[in-house]
Amino acid sequence: MPKLPGVSYRDALRVLQKCGWHIAREGKHTIMAKGTEAIPIPRHNPIHSITMGQIAKAAGLTPEQFRELL
Repeated sequence: MPKLPGVSYRDALRVLQKCGWHIAREGKHTIMAKGTEAIPIPRHNPIHSITMGQIAKAAGLTPEQFRELL
């Protein structure tokens, strides 16, 4: 069983915004930025669990922290 569930695109954006990330630009992917770092978020519903785990890791969140913020 994956550590993170597949979540919707909007839920992923909401969690990252709670952590201080903001939307830099939108297209086929939404680019979230914080300082000089950037994370691409695919605009899929749902975002696959493996991809969501990689996004959480890039944002500096553990799977448990990400689940709490959902």
